[in-house]
Amino acid sequence: MRYLTEEEFKITSRFLFLSMAIVVLQKDLQHIENGAFKIKEPYIKLLRHMDSLAKNERKNLRSQMRKGKLDVVFIQKNDTFSTYLFIARGYEEERRYFNPAVRKKVENIYQELMIEALKDHARFLSEAY
Repeated sequence: MRYLTEEEFKITSRFLFLSMAIVVLQKDLQHIENGAFKIKEPYIKLLRHMDSLAKNERKNLRSQMRKGKLDVVFIQKNDTFSTYLFIARGYEEERRYFNPAVRKKVENIYQELMIEALKDHARFLSEAY
């Protein structure tokens, strides 16, 4: 049975997958900082800006979740599926995600963040010159 409204689900699922994308960003940043890149700075700047955009969005989502008394909690993961508990207004709804689908959702958010960060960088360059 579905207890979350479409808007509540949109907010909580975005929060969930955005949080996962932040973890991936931070790991990628560590790999670049510790890697054998000859020119690291552009990649580091891009990933840090993406991280900043993601954390700002997650902060806004967390605020919306507090106001709406929403939460999402990890339950379990196996080789095929990950299960999360979505909570809204005292109701609980369990959802299972196919792990490759989770990866794709996180990848899409990662790409959204990259595009936004590159747009910001392009605006900065156009204003600077």
